[in-house]
Amino acid sequence: MARPSVIALFGPTAVGKTAVAVAVGRALRAAGHDPVAISADAMQVYRGIETLTGARDALDQHELEHRLVAVLPVDETCSAGRFAELAHAEIDAALEAGRTPVVVGGTGLYLRAALTALRMRPPAPPEVRERLERDLDQDGPEALHARLAAVAPWAAAGIAPRDRSRLVRTLELHEIGELRPPEGPSALWTDETRHPTRLVGLVRDRDELRTRIDLRIDAMLAAGAADEVRAADAAGASATARKAHGFEPLLEDDEDRMRRDTRRYVKRQLTWMRKLPGVEVLDLTADPDIDAVASRIVAPLVTG
Repeated sequence: MARPSVIALFGPTAVGKTAVAVAVGRALRAAGHDPVAISADAMQVYRGIETLTGARDALDQHELEHRLVAVLPVDETCSAGRFAELAHAEIDAALEAGRTPVVVGGTGLYLRAALTALRMRPPAPPEVRERLERDLDQDGPEALHARLAAVAPWAAAGIAPRDRSRLVRTLELHEIGELRPPEGPSALWTDETRHPTRLVGLVRDRDELRTRIDLRIDAMLAAGAADEVRAADAAGASATARKAHGFEPLLEDDEDRMRRDTRRYVKRQLTWMRKLPGVEVLDLTADPDIDAVASRIVAPLVTG
């Protein structure tokens, strides 16, 4: 296997990805490398909701340069396909400059988009999505699942009847003629990457992670996340920016829902981690020495 040229860190919200990335940067510099972090987070690309998305932590880190953080206005739409183009450009430019990219993310699809050559299908016209989302609100996800099963049973079989976002996306792909049965294994789950990559998944004890989530949300609220969300709403935040966890609950002054939604999202992130091919899982509860963890992560790049 070729020596890795890219490090990728994946983990759930509040696990401590930024802290580990900064420690990885220190370890790389100590070995003579020039690291640069590249965010693979679906929401951290937006300016105006940095507190809500945790992007401010990355922006405030002086020890490690971060890219693709707060680079788009909050009223723009960013698809996985557009993000892939941005991430590929950043990774390729870093490698061409002799730097070591450290891709950091908690959004599984965006991480795969950054690391692989996935074929990203085009977004549907806004009116198609708006109509399907109205149907979703009026009829419920089970009705949309039945609709999908009638036109593409093979696609419906792989989607839970209450998976709202995937149902809408799959139906819109059907309407624009981009929904086709897969030919062979899904590229999403292959172990092929654009560049040799060391992929590490970060986890913690469940109770510890739950406590960290609550502390993180407390800190966000104290830092003015609710005011930030209201300002983004007034600025015409796009439909994708509004998917940031806590956006809609904070507009409704529902902090409890924000906590519940975040915990549910963490479960989905951990499900993604179990599916990621070639991932090495490191438990930060069992090994809390971040610098020691970082040394283990960078070892294949700097030894041998």
